[in-house]
Amino acid sequence: MEWRMPVARSTAGWALLLCATGLLLPLSPATAQKFEINPVAEKRLKQLPSGPLYWRLENFPTLAQAEAAAGPTSLAAEAAGKIWLFTLGPRGGATRGGSKVAEIGPVPPISAPEYLLRINRAGGPPGAKTPAHTHPGSEAFYVLTGRVGQKTPHGVSHAGAGQAMNGHGADMPMEVFSSGTTDLDQLVMFVVDATRPFSSPAKFD
Repeated sequence: MEWRMPVARSTAGWALLLCATGLLLPLSPATAQKFEINPVAEKRLKQLPSGPLYWRLENFPTLAQAEAAAGPTSLAAEAAGKIWLFTLGPRGGATRGGSKVAEIGPVPPISAPEYLLRINRAGGPPGAKTPAHTHPGSEAFYVLTGRVGQKTPHGVSHAGAGQAMNGHGADMPMEVFSSGTTDLDQLVMFVVDATRPFSSPAKFD
């Protein structure tokens, strides 16, 4: 599946493009052309499983098999030439027929009237970055190629290809950027309050 987004030719075009991805942030056309975001899958839930939760990433031979194995908190999708099953659940779980790639967590807990689980694929060339922003929940990263950096008031964290990085709690100001010497390509897993805007502009004090 081709992950790169079509290039918008105007500011208005970029606004529509960002609305489609859920990243409602004030990007300039120059910045937006560099850091690309592609929604992969999403699901709304009225409640989350109890206890500490982790994102489990597994590969399957076919999309039909992944969809058949998906549980209430799972999302099946094709990305980067592979079939993925993303499951939010207790640590140490496994799905029959799947090959575990990573387990990321514990996910910072949130309480909301309704929850949105979303998977994005994002990245760009070295130096590309998002504006400062927040989400009404957490995000976790799994890097396919390149190196990701995340700046928050707590400092800067990095993860390279084949590595995972857990996110911070809701409403944490952040910038996400391509910090390696090659293009960044990553999968990003979100657990957020579905009743609030998915992204909001932010600034660092």
